[in-house]
Amino acid sequence: MKPTTFLKTAALAVALAIPFASAVHADEQFFPLQSYRVGPYAAGGTGFFGGFIDYINLVNTRDGGINGVKLTYEEGETQYEVEKGVEVYERLKTKPNIATWTPLSVGIAYALIDRVTTDKVPLTTINHGRTDSTDGRVFPYIFPLLLNPYSETSGIVNYIATKSGGLEKLKGKKIVVLYHGSPYGKETIPIYELLAQKYGFTVQQIEVSHPGNEQQSQWLTIRRTKPDYVVLRGWGVMNPVALKTAQKTGFPADKIIGNVWSNSEEDVTPAGDAAKGYVAITTQASGVEYPVVQEITKVLYDQGKGNLDDKKRIGSVYHNLGIVNGILNVEAIRIAQEKFGKRTLTGDEVRWGFEHLQLSRERVKELGAEDLFHSIHVTWDNHEGNGYVKFQQWDGKKWTPVSDWIAPEWALLRPIIEKSSEAYAKEKGIKIRTEAEVDVINQSTAAQ
Repeated sequence: MKPTTFLKTAALAVALAIPFASAVHADEQFFPLQSYRVGPYAAGGTGFFGGFIDYINLVNTRDGGINGVKLTYEEGETQYEVEKGVEVYERLKTKPNIATWTPLSVGIAYALIDRVTTDKVPLTTINHGRTDSTDGRVFPYIFPLLLNPYSETSGIVNYIATKSGGLEKLKGKKIVVLYHGSPYGKETIPIYELLAQKYGFTVQQIEVSHPGNEQQSQWLTIRRTKPDYVVLRGWGVMNPVALKTAQKTGFPADKIIGNVWSNSEEDVTPAGDAAKGYVAITTQASGVEYPVVQEITKVLYDQGKGNLDDKKRIGSVYHNLGIVNGILNVEAIRIAQEKFGKRTLTGDEVRWGFEHLQLSRERVKELGAEDLFHSIHVTWDNHEGNGYVKFQQWDGKKWTPVSDWIAPEWALLRPIIEKSSEAYAKEKGIKIRTEAEVDVINQSTAAQ
């Protein structure tokens, strides 16, 4: 997408946000959005926040909000920079009736952990974030919904195993992980090392400096290594550059497996033929055939009220992820309202809703999202959910599923997550929650 298009998108977002960015009233639930619509990662930001806003506007237009409570929002441009993200937080946190924070940035999320915990407002990091924040015993206000980096890694290794004839066949395989030089990119370094030791494959992890425009030396190293697979843990412009550079060095696209932030149309389209055959993990499908996406098109875009400036992006990976994020937020509020009353909620009450966010496949179907995503089952101590993923392959025009839903190895991952979270708790002097204590806190919250 051209810079002028990003600026146009940002201007359009501001125009659309005007009715929602005014003074927040008692019968409104407010979403402060640390979005990024300009800069090297704007494709992800415009798609994701566009989908999130579209779902909020659908619920307002179709249902009059959630049980009469209107959903409002205001955007603050971060350009995916931590300092700007914190600035937006400090500016917007003074607004009343905040539901959740959703920065879609690992760096910003890390910077907000202590702040949101003090302010008692949940922070959602869908498909990303600090892995050990999955442990709700230590991180009561952080929710890495759908997928955390470790379960993503496990899913990718399990997929490679299915292509190799089973986990036992991974022994002797060579895997290279090409990762973005940021906290997000580095998050999975230890888990790849652990899985390599467990299953006997060798792993070489190679960093690409932000934003990823130059990768020639990295791919020359890959050519010398001759791995069986390359895992692309990229973001933004790094991804199409990786695919084009791989083609130049002779590495086949169908042996490259993208992570969850290397799986969009914006990652493959700029790469042209170099992307054909490329495989990537996903937590949600792309496409416009899902009832909720069709309803957004009819209710909003056909009336000139959609958030995206390019209707061709409706149903894209990022747009659909934003819609799914909207569903999860709305349903958490709806669940919390059943306990605390059909009214505007406090951040702590919304936190309770997320800790009871259990959407079966039947409920997902009722929401018009059957096969758009699998399901989710969040609990007080597991803030991720199920961690189900599937894999898709780019055929040059669209993504096609090439696997069924795959679950991570929770028995392996949970002890690692708890060890890390308990070390964090010790370092910060945090008292680890128990189920009995959570019940007492919940009862106190309900009585307020």
